[in-house]
Amino acid sequence: MVRLEDIQSFFRGWVAANEPMVRYTSMRVGGAADFYLEPADKDDMVALVKFLDANAVPWMMVGRGSNMLVSDEGIRGAVINAESAISNVSLEGGIVTAEAGVRLNRFVDFCIQHELAGVEMLAGIPGTVGGAVVMNAGAHGGEISDHLVDIEVLRNGSIQWIDKAAAKFSYRRSGLEHDAVLSARFKLTKGNKEKLAHQRRELILKRNQTQPLELPNSGSMFKNPPNTFAAKLIEQAGLKGKRVGRAEISEKHANFIVNLGDAKAADVVRLLELARRTVYQNTGLMLELEVKLVGFSDDVKRKFA
Repeated sequence: MVRLEDIQSFFRGWVAANEPMVRYTSMRVGGAADFYLEPADKDDMVALVKFLDANAVPWMMVGRGSNMLVSDEGIRGAVINAESAISNVSLEGGIVTAEAGVRLNRFVDFCIQHELAGVEMLAGIPGTVGGAVVMNAGAHGGEISDHLVDIEVLRNGSIQWIDKAAAKFSYRRSGLEHDAVLSARFKLTKGNKEKLAHQRRELILKRNQTQPLELPNSGSMFKNPPNTFAAKLIEQAGLKGKRVGRAEISEKHANFIVNLGDAKAADVVRLLELARRTVYQNTGLMLELEVKLVGFSDDVKRKFA
């Protein structure tokens, strides 16, 4: 059994045991992780992952803690936040290289400043490049994988570059969920800086007007079914404003569940079940989760399979 002292003997970053995940998720719910770690740099992170693998300690990477729901029982194993360890973005030979810890807004701004188009639709999404690549984040008809060239990952104890095709991207999904994503390279098209900046401002304004950003949330809870929108289906089911405990299906955007204060993950799950069941009864469409369930039992996860 790995102890905190075992990690501290070689790890140069910040580590805590039994750290409440409510502090690190955008929904502000969730129990404690066995270990929460912030590596000092890339080498520190690689050494950490190799140590955890060698000792059969399960681990996962988080960025801004969006698009995830952590159970009230917490997370067994280690949670790694590499936002401060790997957060460089650069341009060379027409290729943008962004490390996994780079915030999406900074990535978008960097590309706009260098008159590069293709990722401006990501403006306002509260995540990091690493998390966005793993979940193939997107908005307004575009996805982060659209202009990807390849991805640097730590896989099976070695650093590898995985090309776009091998990453198996699909709608809000990739084949990288079991890798430690370190960086990604993008080839973007030439754009007009002023026009791109205007598009960015318009997208952020629209996001602020239509999404409940004033309250803790995990972003969109369900994927959009083909040819329709999850929010529309949930709203038509009459579920806007429905509450369980201190969790609520947003009055502003029905595909968001918000934390009204001290909500529990179990409250959120009950609302997810209600929305999924009611939409299916009304339309025959079974909504698929976009938010990732972390630390939940297999029984809970099977309900959404």
